Amino acid sequence: MTDLCRRSLAWVLAAMLLATGAVAVAAEPAPRDILAPSGKLRVGLYPGTPTSILPDAKAGPRGVGYDLGQALAARLGVPYEPVVFSRNAEVLEAVKTGAVDAAFTNASAARAKVMDFGPPYLESELGYLLPPGSPVAALADVDAAGRRVGVTEGSSSDAVLSRDLKQATVVRVANINLVAGMMAAGQLDVFATNKATLFEMAEKLPGATVLDGQWGVERHAIAIPKGREQGLGFIREFTEQAKAQGLVDAAIARAGLRAASTAK
Repeated sequence: MTDLCRRSLAWVLAAMLLATGAVAVAAEPAPRDILAPSGKLRVGLYPGTPTSILPDAKAGPRGVGYDLGQALAARLGVPYEPVVFSRNAEVLEAVKTGAVDAAFTNASAARAKVMDFGPPYLESELGYLLPPGSPVAALADVDAAGRRVGVTEGSSSDAVLSRDLKQATVVRVANINLVAGMMAAGQLDVFATNKATLFEMAEKLPGATVLDGQWGVERHAIAIPKGREQGLGFIREFTEQAKAQGLVDAAIARAGLRAASTAK
């Protein structure tokens, strides 16, 4: 076969492939296939804080994470499956391993190493809970010799205060629901976390107060497992729309959050 014949045959075959649509560009996967590969959106939550979920047998659950997870599932067009763990450390591990598809949590630098975050949707002041009759009157009084400062084990408060407090002793608490009993038993002098949670806790411990002032700010964002980076554009768009359309404001109000606001 001559070179001319070969070239002619190649042109004919190329024209046939184009005509039949055999040459096509691979389609991008849909956001639902990236972010909810099981066909449903599994959102990791933990009880006891209005930033995540507050179970209610009569009225039904509420919480910023719970409500925004439901809205995200609806936007993706998949069923919503809340997965409730006993503590936040378990939620974070589930995101890390892909056992859940998303979590609504503080976007710390340490966590960003093992999971990916969208932009912040919520800012919450960090503070201290004091038991009745506490001698602590100001933020400067917390870091004192003999002072026992409780934190949730594995939390961002644990990481920051274990580094920054020089004289007080950091006491790691396995579950936030144990704090009220430990304070009542005199085992904790102070407990640290976001103020939205602290005000909720103060209502369950008569005489407890939330100390004026803040020692930091948490910025909450949607976390997804590593390896799903293609879905971050959708997460960013959803977050900005949720803020602009008032979904975050509504979730904050329904959860009764205090000392917290929609991120700018």
